Amino acid sequence: MTAPSKTVSAKSSTPKPASRAKVVRKIVWVAAALAVVGAVVVASRPKPLTVETAAVRAGVMRVTVDEVGKTRVRDRYVISAPLAGNVARIELEPGDTIKPGAVLARIAPMDAPMLDARTRAQSEARVLQAGAAQNQARAAVTRAELAREDAKRDAEQSRKLAKGGSISAEALDNAVLAERMRDAELASAKFAAQMADYEARQAAAMLARLAPGAAKEHVEVKSPIEGRVLRVLVESAGVVQPGTPLVEIGDPGALEVVTDVLTADAVTIPQRAPATVERWGGPPLKSNVRLVEPAAFSRVSALGVEEQRVHVVLDLDEPHELWSRLGDAFRVEVKIVTWEGADVVHVPSSAVFRRGERWAAFVVEGDRVSLREVDTGRRNGSEVEIVRGLSAGQRVVVHPSDRVTEGARVSTL
Repeated sequence: MTAPSKTVSAKSSTPKPASRAKVVRKIVWVAAALAVVGAVVVASRPKPLTVETAAVRAGVMRVTVDEVGKTRVRDRYVISAPLAGNVARIELEPGDTIKPGAVLARIAPMDAPMLDARTRAQSEARVLQAGAAQNQARAAVTRAELAREDAKRDAEQSRKLAKGGSISAEALDNAVLAERMRDAELASAKFAAQMADYEARQAAAMLARLAPGAAKEHVEVKSPIEGRVLRVLVESAGVVQPGTPLVEIGDPGALEVVTDVLTADAVTIPQRAPATVERWGGPPLKSNVRLVEPAAFSRVSALGVEEQRVHVVLDLDEPHELWSRLGDAFRVEVKIVTWEGADVVHVPSSAVFRRGERWAAFVVEGDRVSLREVDTGRRNGSEVEIVRGLSAGQRVVVHPSDRVTEGARVSTL
């Protein structure tokens, strides 16, 4: 008996269009979910801090004292009035060149006060009185000379008699004493005559000065050096007293720079220390310290703090042609080098900060920062020497905020 045959139909492996769209939608949803999760993860990560960095350098480092100073003529002369009188108008102007012996000012005697008829008559009577006293003194001289001649004859006669034993030794002594007294009286009379002559001339000169159109003498005040006029202290004509400053002169080609520094900085400045003069209107000028004055003075700062300061004097090392436009009392800024080192590892001062009892800095390594303890050395206004803890070529964070911590992610400017 033959078994019945079965017909088996094969199913197609190609998915239907509806199921294909379903798979695509599922893939899209999964990708969107992954994108959302990634965005959330990225957004939840902390953003890197933006910091400013600087390189750790090895090279020349200088420690300077920076102050404001002014120029000063090294050899200056203030010419004063030698006596009281009327000074004529000084025609000199600041900047005028003068030679030794040049007349700077002329001083005439002061005018006599206005006199009435009675005072003038008294002056004339004083002249007559002085003339009479002069005659009286001369008569006294003549009388003294006659008395001296008489005493001299008596003394000579007494010496002859004393040799023959006719008079005593006491009588001889009295005669010699009388001769000496007459000599002294004659000398006194001559001095009195000289005094009378002086008084007569003085009275006559005073009367002549009161006469109309009397000639007046004047004194010329002359320059002791060759130089230029710095200041005219008395410009108009007028009455001056002895010691009144008239003209200030000097040589602007011999300038020096003077500044004042704190005494704590002054003790670190060596003799002949190099310095630089800046911000005077031209290129920086080389100079050196000639003198640190030994005595300090007190000065109140702009903040109201009393400071002890000391003057420091510098000489300019550049040729005069470079600073010929500089004059007396011009404002300048000076940088005095107190220490200089070669191949010194240094960083900006703003890169180091206190951490407990030590100094520290943040070093940038890739996109993160690492805290390093460092040992510092000398400092100037903008840089600090690193003795240990950093090496040249590294980069450090300057002005780190409190948000910069160990291991923080950063991005540099």
